[in-house]
Amino acid sequence: MRLSLRFVLPLLLVLAGIAYAVAPLIDRLTLSWFVRDLDSRSSLIASTFQEPLQEQLAAGKKAKITEFFNRVTQDERIFAVGYCATPTAPMLASYQLPAQIRCDNLDRWNAPSDHLLPSAQGPLHVAVKPMGTEAVPTGQLVVVHDMSFITRRSEETKRYLFYVFMALGAAVSLITVIVAQLSWRGWMAGVRALLRGEGLLRRPEISAPPDLPGFKPIARDLQRLISELEAETRARDESQLTWTAETLRTILHGELRGEDVIVVSNREPYIHQRRGERIEVHRPASGLVTALEPIMRACSGTWVAHGSGSADAEVVDKNDRVAVPPENPAYHIRRVWLTPEEEAGYYYGFSNEGLWPLCHIAHVRPIFRSSDWTQYVAVNRKFAKAVVSEAKTKNPIVLVQDYHFALLPKMIHDELPDATIISFWHIPWPNPESFAICPWREEILAGMLGSSIMGFHTQSHCNNFVDTVDRFLEARVDRESFNVSFGGKLTAVRRYPISIAWPPDPELLQKTVPDCRSHIRQLNDLPPEHKLGIGVDRLDYTKGILERFRAIERLLELNPNWIGHFTFVQIAAPTRTGIDEYQHHEAQVRALAARINARFRSRGPAPILLKIEQHAPPQVYEYFRAADLCFVSSLHDGMNLVAKEFVAARDDERGVLVLSEFTGAARELPEALTVNPYDADQCAAALHLALSMPEAEQRDRMRLMRGLVAEFNVFRWAGRMLLDAATKRRRSRVTDQPGTSPL
Repeated sequence: MRLSLRFVLPLLLVLAGIAYAVAPLIDRLTLSWFVRDLDSRSSLIASTFQEPLQEQLAAGKKAKITEFFNRVTQDERIFAVGYCATPTAPMLASYQLPAQIRCDNLDRWNAPSDHLLPSAQGPLHVAVKPMGTEAVPTGQLVVVHDMSFITRRSEETKRYLFYVFMALGAAVSLITVIVAQLSWRGWMAGVRALLRGEGLLRRPEISAPPDLPGFKPIARDLQRLISELEAETRARDESQLTWTAETLRTILHGELRGEDVIVVSNREPYIHQRRGERIEVHRPASGLVTALEPIMRACSGTWVAHGSGSADAEVVDKNDRVAVPPENPAYHIRRVWLTPEEEAGYYYGFSNEGLWPLCHIAHVRPIFRSSDWTQYVAVNRKFAKAVVSEAKTKNPIVLVQDYHFALLPKMIHDELPDATIISFWHIPWPNPESFAICPWREEILAGMLGSSIMGFHTQSHCNNFVDTVDRFLEARVDRESFNVSFGGKLTAVRRYPISIAWPPDPELLQKTVPDCRSHIRQLNDLPPEHKLGIGVDRLDYTKGILERFRAIERLLELNPNWIGHFTFVQIAAPTRTGIDEYQHHEAQVRALAARINARFRSRGPAPILLKIEQHAPPQVYEYFRAADLCFVSSLHDGMNLVAKEFVAARDDERGVLVLSEFTGAARELPEALTVNPYDADQCAAALHLALSMPEAEQRDRMRLMRGLVAEFNVFRWAGRMLLDAATKRRRSRVTDQPGTSPL
């Protein structure tokens, strides 16, 4: 024991000394990083201020500039802002600008060594950026950042570094002492054997290493502690990540290396259609495909979907698989073939005449037929067999998408009990009273609870689902953790608000906004300065297209000055044309648009241009970039990605989003003009406000929305689900070990 202490204590002291010796080096390194970052941030601020500052200077409103600077310094890191027109001019500045900074000595702050200024509050970073105009070419903007947060982070770094070295020293000491004790015992045993003459004449038998039961509890606790620290670190770092396809790939490589990832959806991301002698490839207009396709490119794997294209069967291999995207294959589609009877019962019948109106509560009665239910069960079973055949391991990660496959999670779990199944319900989940209408409610809930994780867009949908399970199943519901235990299986119910890829594909933004505005107006025979609104939806009764048109009619009634000066383009992709309700809805939409146009067209271009046809993403983005406003009037929607796509398209930071309060997106984009689509007067007022909104206010609103869409993008949506899946898999490996029990 004394020998051990004589070794351990000096080692700990040496490591502590190393920690304190390394700390200054880390301080210098992190300081240089922060200074470089603050320089970049100052350049961005200068670029942002350029236009509004020039406007105020041209108007001679110096008091407004000072007031503007004072508002900017409310940011906790921006200490002060100032502007010098010339070296001899008085400085326009916020009230906290240090006295040492004057217009006649700005050159000294351009040197990298002089960027830092000591003050009573702590170190300040001073950046001088050119802000010249034609009228005042010598103008310069001064941005002063408060660097006190760097001191705090430096102290935290030193503390964490000290703890790391101490923990490292303790671990090394423990291992060294154990090895030394074992080696000493082995050496003494060898000497005794040598004295007995055993080692000289024959090779001694090698005994098994001694069992050390006393260390098992310590090792188990240490393993649990490390896992908890890793989870805590990951949760803390996740909020600071910039989520991109590469970030997602990196995380998956670290967290799910070698894992088998399978996506299941009814709609396929690429459809092969025959056009005469040619086979064309199309991407369907689907929010689900828009969200999931970038994920599959990022993590690879297999996408199991219904092969609905006229040429789909011609391009697959013998296993019904085809590599996509065609121009740069990154993953595979496994196509499942359905008979006309199966498609009619499972898709058009039970899914879209039953579950769709039931969940959307859009005043269309759901229709449930036993024959449709039979086909729904059969098709879910067919997809389950396809998933099992595509699984490369016994424990794949399966992402089941949407209401077409409510029974699929349990079917997969029955065949692959070790699989991690993440189900995501892309449409709203109704309250228990509404869901009670479904004759097979217990079977659907039991099927969904075959999932390891059950995801919804909003917390209210999670609440409704848990309430429904509690009402109709003999299940144990934990409302604190939002876990449901049913049939001996635990399902986590989680909120994962879906989004879009960020940044958008450069091809979608290739044409400039002025070019888009000019081309779209020429294409539709509209004057160059004509105001333009845009709506992009499937031709579905839940999207509120009729309510949207009535709001436009009311706008023209209340504000006749917009007649002949405003046109709304409605892009409506045909959908589910085999269902009577959709045929009736299309007829209503056409008739209402024709009536409104006949009423107001005499004084200029038609107020509504209805385009019932498919549009490729580049065409849609061109309309987004050309429009003055986008109107999303869904009567009930899980999220609605059109709203986020419009925001992503507006890199000019112009345009106004008018958004239904009954969409999930309304909870994330409060800077949009939120409306009740059933209230025509309120919607008309919002449209008038959007058409009259100053560019400065448009810019402020759009910047905030673009920042949110950029941060909470589709890669973050997928990453959170897959990281949660990885956590569950690690926990299951620990709790499934013999002799362990879950805490």
